Amino acid sequence: MKKILGIVLTSSVLFYASLAHADKTEKAVLAGGCFWCMESDFEKLEGVTDVISGFTGGELKNPTYNGNHRGHYEAVEITYDPAIVSYKGILDHYWVNIDPFDARGQFCDKGPSYLSAIFVANEQERKLAEKTKEAVIAEFPNQTVVTPILNASTFYPIKGKESYHQDYYKNNSIRYNTYRWRCGRDSRLEDIWGDRATH
Repeated sequence: MKKILGIVLTSSVLFYASLAHADKTEKAVLAGGCFWCMESDFEKLEGVTDVISGFTGGELKNPTYNGNHRGHYEAVEITYDPAIVSYKGILDHYWVNIDPFDARGQFCDKGPSYLSAIFVANEQERKLAEKTKEAVIAEFPNQTVVTPILNASTFYPIKGKESYHQDYYKNNSIRYNTYRWRCGRDSRLEDIWGDRATH
């Protein structure tokens, strides 16, 4: 009986500990062109527990992919465990997965919705974002870093009929890999970041 109770007690402690741990997750919202690619790149990062594709940065409510998303960026909402990866770690991973010099979009995708941007929720995030951006500027003194740091606004996940965009790289791997290769994303990332590119 004591052994059974011991197991029950241990299970309960583990259950509540995991719940407490889950409460400590944080979120980051980043735009880096195609959200399929951003989702793929960040779900590979240790400490990231979830990545959702969607739109943010615009005033239009409930934007859609095939409908109107004017003024919005394609972005991802990243849920992460700060005990494993810090916000700075998220940002460091972000920079080496984008082209920070492209003022027209990202890679083969051009247009306002494909621009890169960091969306900050508070002053602490802003300071860290500015610090990492300054490091990129210092590393590339002959190029202009165009990625802005913007105040966070409502994030609208892709949903409903368009929910196939979530986990697209997993569910449509052949099409996704073909798109990514044709878009030249990885070759451009290697040109900029060398072996720091994480694809």
